[in-house]
Amino acid sequence: MSFKTISVVGLGYIGLPTAAMFASRKIKVIGVDINQHAVDTINRGEIHIVEPELDMLVHAAVTEGYLKATTIPEEADAFLIAVPTPFKPCATDDIPEPNLAYIESAAIAIAPILKKGDLVILESTSPVGATEQMAEWLAEARSDLSFPQQVGEVADVNVAHCPERVLPGHVVRELVENDRVIGGMTAKCSERAIELYKTFVEGDCVTTNARTAEMAKLTENSCRDVQIAFANELSIICDKLDIDVWELISLANRHPRINILQPGPGVGGHCIAVDPWFIISKTPEQAQLIHTARKVNDYKPEWVINKVKVAISDFLQANPHKTVKEVTVACYGLAFKPNIDDLRESPAFNIYNEIVEFHSGGVIAVEPNIEFLQKENLQLVTLDNALITADLHVLLVDHKEFYIKKPSSNFVIDCKGIWL
Repeated sequence: MSFKTISVVGLGYIGLPTAAMFASRKIKVIGVDINQHAVDTINRGEIHIVEPELDMLVHAAVTEGYLKATTIPEEADAFLIAVPTPFKPCATDDIPEPNLAYIESAAIAIAPILKKGDLVILESTSPVGATEQMAEWLAEARSDLSFPQQVGEVADVNVAHCPERVLPGHVVRELVENDRVIGGMTAKCSERAIELYKTFVEGDCVTTNARTAEMAKLTENSCRDVQIAFANELSIICDKLDIDVWELISLANRHPRINILQPGPGVGGHCIAVDPWFIISKTPEQAQLIHTARKVNDYKPEWVINKVKVAISDFLQANPHKTVKEVTVACYGLAFKPNIDDLRESPAFNIYNEIVEFHSGGVIAVEPNIEFLQKENLQLVTLDNALITADLHVLLVDHKEFYIKKPSSNFVIDCKGIWL
């Protein structure tokens, strides 16, 4: 193999598992991150995120000397960029603009140590054209090297986009088993990227161009967003019509060609709640359905909050001896999906924060996957504590612990249908 050393820039939920997977194949991996705490934690052979099996992989890789973390990039044969791609504040209408600053910073950081024969892969989920933009930043910083947009197949440095396609909580397994979309800026770029990923990928590596690879990831998550929006809108309709949405979906799904998803308090995470905006921002006039789905899912937390306000009022009517300041609300789950600690774009966490803002009484939270969270006014309690002390119970995430016990109270808002 032509890759003796691999550098992974960004050691978060995707970068660290990817780095550990390469290192597990006895390849030298240099992980780069601006977070000193993450770097120090990894160099101790520990992890700073929750992901099954990852702790063992990282510990073994560090102990055996195949993985190290640093804040400053070092020379390598392949560079994988897995940094965040957030949004800028909305400038026009309600469509956020993608912020490629982290990708630009990563490109500028590795540019001084690039050499002829290197491969640079953008793994960050990005708007269409981001890989080409990254290649331009690299070319501007290194005029002594040639890049695919300049000379095509004979470029000194190869560039590709290879989006991750994994599910939090199953990342280690899916990195190996899932098919991989390889979007090289040239055929040679794709060929070299396949050589790199086949180090551990057992799924198919399917080649395309960089733009199509970027769009493929956005399309996958936008499709899911539209499907979830249907379920969330259905739950709102059923609430209005006094119909049990969970029973309704169960009945509808008995049709052999129907598979309606389960509703929830909204959509969160670093993919489904974000990726559709990359399409919308590029083609706002054409992405009508995708945009509507985003609006439906973004509205769902507000709908839940209104349900909480009504429930507090109902509780006070049923308990006239109590004041609103004596009403304790418990929120069950803060992560964006079950059985993980990831709070990125979490509707549950946002709902909790909103309740804290408007409710003058106590607001507590149960999040089994987080031991400590540094945030003012955040009260993390045990499940048993919440079940005993709270007056109103708001289930936001269906963590496995919540299936075992449930409130005896009638004042329950169940956004996942497991306590009904």
